[in-house]
Amino acid sequence: MTSTRLVKENKKTYEYLVQTLESAGVKRVFTVPGLGVTWTLPGFFDRKENIDVVLARTEQTASVMAQVTGRLTGKPGVLMGQGPWISTTGSFGILEAYFSGSPMVILTETSDYDGFGQYGTYQTMTGDFNGADIQSSLKAITKYCTYATEPEAAVYGLQMAYKQAATPRMGPAAVIMKTTIIRQEVSQKVRATLYEPEGYWNYTPPRPDPEALKKLGEMISAAELPVFIAGQGVYDARSGGDLQGLAETIGAAVATSYNGKGVIDEKSPSAVGMLGTWGNKTANRTLQRADLVVILGASMGPDYTRFRDPEMIRPGDQKIVQIDVNPLNAGWVYPVDLAITGDVRDVITALTAQNLSTAGREKRMASISQLKESTHYDRPPSLEAAAGFMHYTDVVAAIQNFLGPDDILTLDAGNNRIWNTSSLRARTPNQLLVPGGVGGMGWGGPAAAAAKLALPNKRVTCATGDGGFMMTIDVLATCIEHHLPVVFLVSNNRGLGMVRDNQGAKRIGVDFGNFNFAKIAEGFGATGYQVDNRSALDDAIHQAHQQDGPVVIDIKIDPQASHMPASDYGPLD
Repeated sequence: MTSTRLVKENKKTYEYLVQTLESAGVKRVFTVPGLGVTWTLPGFFDRKENIDVVLARTEQTASVMAQVTGRLTGKPGVLMGQGPWISTTGSFGILEAYFSGSPMVILTETSDYDGFGQYGTYQTMTGDFNGADIQSSLKAITKYCTYATEPEAAVYGLQMAYKQAATPRMGPAAVIMKTTIIRQEVSQKVRATLYEPEGYWNYTPPRPDPEALKKLGEMISAAELPVFIAGQGVYDARSGGDLQGLAETIGAAVATSYNGKGVIDEKSPSAVGMLGTWGNKTANRTLQRADLVVILGASMGPDYTRFRDPEMIRPGDQKIVQIDVNPLNAGWVYPVDLAITGDVRDVITALTAQNLSTAGREKRMASISQLKESTHYDRPPSLEAAAGFMHYTDVVAAIQNFLGPDDILTLDAGNNRIWNTSSLRARTPNQLLVPGGVGGMGWGGPAAAAAKLALPNKRVTCATGDGGFMMTIDVLATCIEHHLPVVFLVSNNRGLGMVRDNQGAKRIGVDFGNFNFAKIAEGFGATGYQVDNRSALDDAIHQAHQQDGPVVIDIKIDPQASHMPASDYGPLD
């Protein structure tokens, strides 16, 4: 293509910023506008047929919605807001994007009030005397961060931020603008010529080395029990179905990281579930018995391996292969016998094309089946609760009962999440969304709202706890205003369950009052139900998904119900 000059007429900075987002195919931005970012809104008004401005109630909620949009679409979600709040409460979703590799663009400013930054204006973020330094704050949690003090620098910075956010390993990229430049004109005569952005965004991904792929195929064919570990890279590549087909053909097991949970049908004969202390016993013991471990787009952080359990991953005893788009990730946590740089989809496609030997398939599948049987993989627990309450196992069973191919389920943090990650068997690749970067409470609600906006034809449910739901309950207002029929399953155990479990008998700072979230939902204009038994929960979920707006189901969970039975703390043998 022939690159052309971008600036053909004098327009304001914000107009070129909006034009750049439109060129990138951005469909919506998430914001709580303030000071300088407010001045961009006329540009969005002029293009409101192409770009929707989603008004959140807090920067925390807006940041999660932008991050989840990026994760679901593979294209950067856009977060806008005033500097002091984007770099503080808004850092929640930015951190999640940073740690989980979600593409995200942040547009913010220094709040220096028409050049008064050096005078210590009360919201100043320029880094001057008595002001905060927003660039230092955001630079630590983004893969790219630029500070623009001239109009053309802001436009070019946004072009580069989009490129950085969308290029593997993806992540958040920030443009900080000196507040005064947002309404200034971009001159046609500047020496730093601005060009149309498409030429900057061209990208050809690295292809895996053919000799390395051939060697990997030989290693798989020679293995007695090969195990694939599917991580975020498999989710991003949308290659779970292909991986499942390959594994079932050759008789390999597929375990997942937390971010990779549900990338294949978890009831497949090859599926052994999610690794880690808060995963399940089958996955951990299958990995222990593997003689070949093939890691597909997973970091192999300690939380996946029971915090470096020496029996799970054994370099030198097991053969270890790691595939990642970033060569620095392979051999980062564990030394490997073979490292392959490339997209996991290309690797899976190449392995499938090799027509690997199936001679050992029956023996391998028998081993996997025996492990699943001995660890009760297909028989999730059902535990009793006190009178008038339900157990988390009831909630998981209810979710399992309704979850179909057209559903998206978002999780939050805490006990409710641990029961779902260990016991729920997701059937459709990529239907599960989890906070797998920093894993903070309050993520699930905004994630569900963003999922419904990004995938309007999907049925969306959020499984959360009372602690997490309360943190971002403001998302109900956004759901009402955008007519989003999202169902929120609130496991109400009247406290911070996981922390309470870990405190034992000396409980302090963890108990909540007996709040009725169904009534709170009605105050927002949503529909609310409160249930205390499995039959009522099944009925409420069915009714909730018939509504044309958001529904909150307050589930009375036994406060004594613990996450411990859902965890794998015991020895592997």
